[in-house]
Amino acid sequence: MATTAPITDELIYKSIVHAVQNVCSTMLKQPANFVEKANEPNQGRFRDQPHVFGCVGFVGKIDGMVYLCISDDFAINAAANILGISVPEVRAEGDAVIKDVIGEITNMTVGGFKNTLCDLGYPCKLTVPTIVRGQNLAVASMKSAARHIFHFDCNGHRLIADIQIKAS
Repeated sequence: MATTAPITDELIYKSIVHAVQNVCSTMLKQPANFVEKANEPNQGRFRDQPHVFGCVGFVGKIDGMVYLCISDDFAINAAANILGISVPEVRAEGDAVIKDVIGEITNMTVGGFKNTLCDLGYPCKLTVPTIVRGQNLAVASMKSAARHIFHFDCNGHRLIADIQIKAS
């Protein structure tokens, strides 16, 4: 049986930074700059405004969830940018378009993160993206999971990657 490399905090940091930066530069044509690693969930920064949470899980030798938390304005701008249409056109298209775009961004980001885990000997598969759009949303902690929260700035918008991992 092949040995697996340990999943360290540094590895999680490097993997999510690479995944977020890659997706933002490829899909949004904008840089995503790492801002900070938080010790506590801080999605409260979105409480006074509409926001979007994208979530994709991974299951296998290691299980977990990655949530991408962004403001509604960022989600609308991202959809306009990716689809090559104006913000008013995105608003006219409605909720489904925004959810589709954020689902794809989340899926690509978590896919990049998961690939690093697989390369280290932790084979796992992704779940279907779940997108929630609203106000006063929060991410709950998974029981027995290590939690890692990273903040990014993407063209003046905050993106929070909330990662929860537990070994199977």
